[in-house]
Amino acid sequence: MANTVQCDIVSAQENIFSGKVEMLTATASNGELGVMAGHAPMLTGLAPGPVNIKTEDGAEEVYFVSGGYLEVQPHHISILADTAQRAHDMDEAAAKQARDEAEREMANRSSEVDYSRAAARLAEAAAQLRTLEKLRRKKR
Repeated sequence: MANTVQCDIVSAQENIFSGKVEMLTATASNGELGVMAGHAPMLTGLAPGPVNIKTEDGAEEVYFVSGGYLEVQPHHISILADTAQRAHDMDEAAAKQARDEAEREMANRSSEVDYSRAAARLAEAAAQLRTLEKLRRKKR
């Protein structure tokens, strides 16, 4: 039996995942990181992007988080996300539309445009599209 650790991924709306995992990878504030059983305790911010988990039965699952925190304790991994969803539940057309709208807002440098808010929406939409692409590559 593989060495596993309990993992919970929750958002403000719902509990997205709860179970034993062999490994979790996510995009932290300072780059990609991987966590396995026995990892040193830590707390880090998460950037928008995919969270990949390998469950105790060897299945690989992909989730998307828009940001939040990752906490690692000796026998537990917690992701507290602003928003989170299963990658296969994401709407690619909506993500492309959000990206295009944010790009238009950023190009329109009028005083009514909140540039930082548009940049954040653009980053999140781009991260959603990267997550969907990663999921597509795994299926091949």
